[in-house]
Amino acid sequence: MSEQTDLEALRAEVRSWLAENKPAGWRDLSRTQDDFVKTQRDWFAKLVKAGFAIPHWTAEWPGGGRGLAEQKVIYEELAEADCPRLLLSFASTYHAFATINECGTEAQKKRYLPAILEGETWCQGFSEPNAGSDLASLKCKAELKGDKYVINGQKIWSTMAQYADRCLLLVRTSSDGPKQAGITYLLMDMKAPGVTVSPINQIQGDEEFAEIFLDDVEVGVEERVGEEGAGWAVAQATLSSERGLTLMELSYRMRGAVWRIAELIRKHQRAEDPGILRDFGKLVTQIDSACAIADTFLENRMNGIERLGDASIVKNTYSRALRAYSLLGLRLGGLDEQYRGPITFGDLNTGNWMADFMNSYAWTIAGGSEEVQRNIIAERMLEMPREPKNWTF
Repeated sequence: MSEQTDLEALRAEVRSWLAENKPAGWRDLSRTQDDFVKTQRDWFAKLVKAGFAIPHWTAEWPGGGRGLAEQKVIYEELAEADCPRLLLSFASTYHAFATINECGTEAQKKRYLPAILEGETWCQGFSEPNAGSDLASLKCKAELKGDKYVINGQKIWSTMAQYADRCLLLVRTSSDGPKQAGITYLLMDMKAPGVTVSPINQIQGDEEFAEIFLDDVEVGVEERVGEEGAGWAVAQATLSSERGLTLMELSYRMRGAVWRIAELIRKHQRAEDPGILRDFGKLVTQIDSACAIADTFLENRMNGIERLGDASIVKNTYSRALRAYSLLGLRLGGLDEQYRGPITFGDLNTGNWMADFMNSYAWTIAGGSEEVQRNIIAERMLEMPREPKNWTF
């Protein structure tokens, strides 16, 4: 059987399964936070059982070990069937898996990876009020006392932290030497004494992000990933996943959801409008480009030749395509779509184009701002100087 035939069989299998199992009316079932969490947990459990939740995981896990083409088929079919994104388990299946699988101990892998598939959720404790783009300036402090780290400080912009069971946490254990050298990576229980989570109400009425306050929180030494002071290097596994693998999936899902734009063109009778058709064609090309760049990223990673900066290119390409996608939807909807009516909690495809458009700007910041990513590409990939010297004009 040819590879193409295998892919067609997989597409038919996924499509048939979704026809029977996709959550009907999930937007109406996600209007409140509690309902959103239940809908997300139930949907994730179904996908795990069917083998469609973690195609990017390694082969020893159910549904894992799938190649790039197979992953694309699954993500495109999920989008075309208009299924909810797995926001609640996103950090778990991508960031936590990548970090623990690549850098964790065998005990950490055995404890945490199976628990993710059973529904345990993770959040990310990286950014701080004065350490966002300059993450290495973080000040959240951890002191080693006996066999435990005692942590004090604050984190911010942590996605879904108010629902998370555990946290991927960067802390400062030393102020000596370069600022990156004093950072340590810990796995923290979000229910531990001293952890306080405060959701942040966003401009579109959502509460996707939260602040985390840490007061004398204790984390055992066995929950450290890598050596003390080596957290910056470990964090690159998390950030590479956030900027690359997660956005690779979202790029494919956006291509699968282009039908939503086509539906608006038909609904508002704009099929004969040359300006709209031009912009729609440009959008499709932009999304296809984002998917092609994501393809290259994953192929490089699978072949062990990923370059520092590859994930940054994926991240910037996706965020710009998403902004164009939601803007065209907003334009097509006219004044009706610019009214901020009820939204679906915690999803980018809310059905409310104004909310989606405002939320698209978050992706120009999340995982490292566009400006930071351009600096990484310029300095690390193109080897351009940080400050031009001896230039005359």
